[in-house]
Amino acid sequence: SSGRPISLDLSKPVSSGPPEPRTKKQPSSIRSPQRNKDKPKKKPKKTKAPTPSSTIPSNAPSSYRKVVKTIQGRKRKWCGPSASRSSKPSKSAPSSSSSSSSSSSRPSRRKSTQKNTQSDDPKDPFKKELENQIEQYREEYKESPDDIWKAIQLADALRQKDLQFHDGGMGQVEALETYQKAIDLTLAKREKLIAAGEPTNQSLRGTTSIRDELVLDYSSKSVDGLLCALYTSMGKLYFMANMFEVAVEAYTKCIDIEPMYLDAVGSRGSSRIILGQYADAGADFTVVIENDHHRLLSDAFTGMAKVLVAKEEVVPQGWGPMVAILEDMIDDYEERVTQTTDGGSRQVLKESLARIHHVMFTYHDAKTKDREQAWYHLTTGYKYKMSLVAPYNKVLEERKVQAMKQVFHESFWPDGIGSDTSVPIFIIGFVRSGSTLMERVLDAHPAIVGTGEDSVFNGRLDHIRNTIVTASLSGDVEDLKSTVKVLADDVALDMRKRWEVIEAKTKREDYNGTSARVEPERFADKMLTNYYNVGFIHMLFPRALILHVARNPMDVLWSAYKHEFPPGGLDYTSEFASLATMYHGYRDVIEHWDNVLPGRINHVRYEDMVHDMPGVARAIIDAAGLPWDESVLDFHKKKHAVNTLSTTQVRKGVYKHGLDAWKKYEKQLQPVAKLVGGRVKWDLKTTLPTYTPPDNTD
Repeated sequence: SSGRPISLDLSKPVSSGPPEPRTKKQPSSIRSPQRNKDKPKKKPKKTKAPTPSSTIPSNAPSSYRKVVKTIQGRKRKWCGPSASRSSKPSKSAPSSSSSSSSSSSRPSRRKSTQKNTQSDDPKDPFKKELENQIEQYREEYKESPDDIWKAIQLADALRQKDLQFHDGGMGQVEALETYQKAIDLTLAKREKLIAAGEPTNQSLRGTTSIRDELVLDYSSKSVDGLLCALYTSMGKLYFMANMFEVAVEAYTKCIDIEPMYLDAVGSRGSSRIILGQYADAGADFTVVIENDHHRLLSDAFTGMAKVLVAKEEVVPQGWGPMVAILEDMIDDYEERVTQTTDGGSRQVLKESLARIHHVMFTYHDAKTKDREQAWYHLTTGYKYKMSLVAPYNKVLEERKVQAMKQVFHESFWPDGIGSDTSVPIFIIGFVRSGSTLMERVLDAHPAIVGTGEDSVFNGRLDHIRNTIVTASLSGDVEDLKSTVKVLADDVALDMRKRWEVIEAKTKREDYNGTSARVEPERFADKMLTNYYNVGFIHMLFPRALILHVARNPMDVLWSAYKHEFPPGGLDYTSEFASLATMYHGYRDVIEHWDNVLPGRINHVRYEDMVHDMPGVARAIIDAAGLPWDESVLDFHKKKHAVNTLSTTQVRKGVYKHGLDAWKKYEKQLQPVAKLVGGRVKWDLKTTLPTYTPPDNTD
């Protein structure tokens, strides 16, 4: 407040989220624990399937450097659009793995080196290298806009960046447009083949089964196979951009060409879950499970489990057939993981076992209520998973929190800095705290839009931080204020632009069946780990509403522990020691903001939302500076799609069975309770200015 320039220590950056591993450990053998005596008897052994391949479910090369290297290696000669029955490769023909086989919306732990948010280097050289490569491909594509392969390599590189770095979807529009151009060019090629009386389904390898082209390079595919790969990649990009209806349409275009292109079928099922189309999703996953004989697409089991938990009656066969398959797979894979000497095969087997055991945990937790079996499968799966992940760096996490406290002290923010806008609403908290419920409540208001979990602000944080550092070094406070305002206005503008793109591709209807397009006044940015970044949020948006969703500590710890997050820093919620350290860091950070920015964060207890949703919802809307609208209380009836682990739950509205859910496993959770210590209790109150809890609320 003294007007002196801000000094930021770049050697101690404020991370955009929880820590992630630096490197992968070398694979090591892990013996399966003794099965519970109550486990059903084994069925007769079936013929062993090949070792599951990671080619299909993975979606990222083993490192950012390898992303570039992989794309650079996709150079082959193409003789022309009508030179043969299939699309022959050109100099720049990409390999197909990046499109169909490696384009699953779920990354593979084995193939992707996760970004290290614990690093002391705020500049990621691999990200810069990939960005430089994208710029090169962009120039090549501009020079040859009718070259299918140049279009594909640019679109693939943009999509890889979107998968590796959550930057608020900065390159999604360009990638979608480029994929569409590649599709248009391939469709034109297809028409020429048809006119010439030549087949469109014959690959360079002489095969005519498109479903078998799933693992072929782009340049080896038939024209129909190439179209399927491109439609599938485009669908997955739509999925990442929260455009779920058009994602389904893209997958369906592929399936219209080849009904057994299982990558598209399973991916369509995942989108249909988010849209609440459980019967259709179950049908898609059934097709994959029944026809994926080599078990390349194990995500189908996870998807089917979600459908069965949400609405079991839409799957006529229920859990039985899938559970029988999984039990056989566990027996087979656990035997082979102890026998194989090939490191790559062992990693793939462990990765598959981790996922299969988690599905079996869901089955016993939700269906049989057998807590011992559920716990056995949960912890066994985590042993396999964590054997593939680098050890958690507790010291680095603690240093990160300490560095944040040192940078953002009470006198950090000059008077009058930041934008006057109240457009963004930031939702922060620990994972599994109830933030999705909060976002849906906000999104139900006609003037508020929830933008999902791909935070525009968080995606631009590196640029924001570095720009502020540069401006602060000049010593000119007015220049700093001007710089910060421009940064804030750009974020708010990009939020609106992102919404416009999604809105144009979304068939949005409210619960009354109307589809009137309303220009929003607020955008809800739900990146929970932005609790680390409240200092920057306050600097750019001193008038923006910050909502901190807090949940009973043991409930949130149990929910975080039991959920299988996408690969990344949240892998460490699968071990008690690292989970407790992450939770302590979170509590330390929230306490720090309350000390240096008293009253800036509005705390909202999840339990208050559950017990008194009308009262809390009114206070939230009032804090957002908007008039009350009764439709907010019907948030669960809205058609808006929700891409989150809470997808199926939030459609049920407010429910109380999640309260004290940890007590079902109270005995097993005692170790983490001891690690958290006195923080298993949190006497935190909802601090929304106009909220008064009812007398009967705990």
